[in-house]
Amino acid sequence: MDKHSVSSNDTSTRTAPAWAPETDAERNAIREQLERLVASPLFNKSKRLPSLLRFVVERSLQGQVESLKERTLGVEVFARAPNYDTNSDPVVRTTAVEIRKRIAQYYHEPGHESEIRIDFPPGSYVAEFRLPPEPPVTVLTARVGSRWSMLGIVTLLTAIVLAVVLLWTRSPQPRPATDLFWAPILNSPDPVGVYIGGFPIDRDVTNLLDLQNSERVAFADATALARVISLLETHHRLYRIRFQLASKLEDLKDGPAVLIGAFNNSFTLRFTGQLRFSFVRNPETRVNYIQDRNDAQNRKWSVDMTAPHASVKEDYAIVSRIVDPVTGRVVVMAAGLAKFGTQAAGEFITDPNQLQQIAKMGPKDWDRKNMEVVIATDPIGRTAGVPRAIAAHFW
Repeated sequence: MDKHSVSSNDTSTRTAPAWAPETDAERNAIREQLERLVASPLFNKSKRLPSLLRFVVERSLQGQVESLKERTLGVEVFARAPNYDTNSDPVVRTTAVEIRKRIAQYYHEPGHESEIRIDFPPGSYVAEFRLPPEPPVTVLTARVGSRWSMLGIVTLLTAIVLAVVLLWTRSPQPRPATDLFWAPILNSPDPVGVYIGGFPIDRDVTNLLDLQNSERVAFADATALARVISLLETHHRLYRIRFQLASKLEDLKDGPAVLIGAFNNSFTLRFTGQLRFSFVRNPETRVNYIQDRNDAQNRKWSVDMTAPHASVKEDYAIVSRIVDPVTGRVVVMAAGLAKFGTQAAGEFITDPNQLQQIAKMGPKDWDRKNMEVVIATDPIGRTAGVPRAIAAHFW
């Protein structure tokens, strides 16, 4: 069975009778449970599912069940016209089916059995509520003279172990650093634009061969792109891969963006040029370096692009996540001085163990701040080594 599926034979909804909350405290307890439910990964990537579920639960709590009809829900929740055709536009029915499936999945997962249950039974748009089952009472037997029997001792120890395990499993576990770093992008309802840099040709594109040559990208950049796309796919996020040279700045208004590449990606140069750490190229010596505005004369993070590649001992990159003050959109950048840096940057932003370096360098609320991180990597042959965070700025 698929890990996200729930058996149709699940009878957990029938283990307790429906519960009608009578006090404000009881109704607020249900609202708190509703927020736990919609904050779960089963619901928090959708806009339709939480909207309908919140509306249905609130009206059910208020006793206004007469308004919970398909057409009314279509108008009030999904902004349909009052006379819309429910047969040709079954948005309420399909959303309700998906809600029922995900509710079943949620309560099927370990750790939710002691929570208030919110149900959305088939054939109705009225929510039902059930109290969690009471834990079984452990009866301990004793011998004459107040001496515990062996069975009583074993039962007691078993109860203690189960209590510890339950407490541990229900304790909030720390979120992976990838979830914290990517949260502003993963939580956005708009598709993510992933812009990969390229190499322009110095003539007009007139034929198919010119077009193909004008869309060349570096292998290291493609490797970083693949890692980013894999992460977005894992989190079921919509995305658009775009060739930066064929894109316009106004495209960045469409949604959050990921920029790959530095000197072959003008979007990256535009953003980093306004930040503390930026990319600089000396056209005469062909040395690329990262400049720190707080120490502008220092060239310690540099790569000579004319040096034999086997002699390059270290490459550098900038990883950043900022809110564009012009568009208000979140922008993530992964860009190196040379190919090794970009490849390492792609690994850094998609590996929770590597991103944990940011948590160690930054403030406690690092995940809610703009950030720039300089990373270094030691090339191994033609590929990048493990990325290391060596400087960071948060604001």
